[in-house]
Amino acid sequence: MARRVLTYVVAVGTALALATGCDSGGSPNVGAPTAGVPSASPSVPEAPAPSTSVPPGKPQKLRIGAKGAAVLALQRRLTELGYWNGTADSEFDGTTRQAVFALQKAAGLGRDGVVGPKTQKALDQGVRPQARSLPGSGYLVEIDLRRQLLMFVRDGQVDATLNTSTGSNEYYSYQGRDHLADTPPGHYGVGRQIDGWRHGPLGPLWRPKYFNGGIAVHGASSVPPYPASHGCARVSMAAMDWIWSTGRLPRKTKVWVYAT
Repeated sequence: MARRVLTYVVAVGTALALATGCDSGGSPNVGAPTAGVPSASPSVPEAPAPSTSVPPGKPQKLRIGAKGAAVLALQRRLTELGYWNGTADSEFDGTTRQAVFALQKAAGLGRDGVVGPKTQKALDQGVRPQARSLPGSGYLVEIDLRRQLLMFVRDGQVDATLNTSTGSNEYYSYQGRDHLADTPPGHYGVGRQIDGWRHGPLGPLWRPKYFNGGIAVHGASSVPPYPASHGCARVSMAAMDWIWSTGRLPRKTKVWVYAT
């Protein structure tokens, strides 16, 4: 399939992002993590722990609360395929669920965060997302708006993949005006960053790295498998800590956002 070359966003689009992104600007609010910071939007309900009573001949699904050797194997396989899920510890927690969301998106499956037969098949087949950038493009981050995936790419090869939640494409009101909660496609670069909470006018952002005016990749307590932000690319707070600790998104890193 021919690859489309994305055009750079014009200055007008950047100016709009300054006013209508997740963060409308102002002085950075740098600080240590604050306990009890509210989520910007309702969290996705956690699925109940799997029943210990499994009907004979029916394979047990893996979901939040599951523990044991099967979960350990799942976590190791996710890591092998590049879906970041922290340290394999045999416990199916929220971090593992985020990785399952990413796998399901890459495979075109329903996004329920549960490892059933179809998701297991995708694991067995080694499903991984493909980068849009070509070999020789260097290091960059790609944000796929259609699949809601954030990928770290080196010379056209995906190194790591995260579940993300970008702009909801719904209207919201701010300072008496209506704004569209979108994440504009285009070629950008990481500019300013804040190592702590940014208490923006539209909600808290954990350790944000801004790439388009007030639009950033940032950690959030709610990262559903569908578009839900004001325009930023949300990832889990654990994933954002990993991004900072591994230096995967330094200033000037190219960020490509595309929708098709």
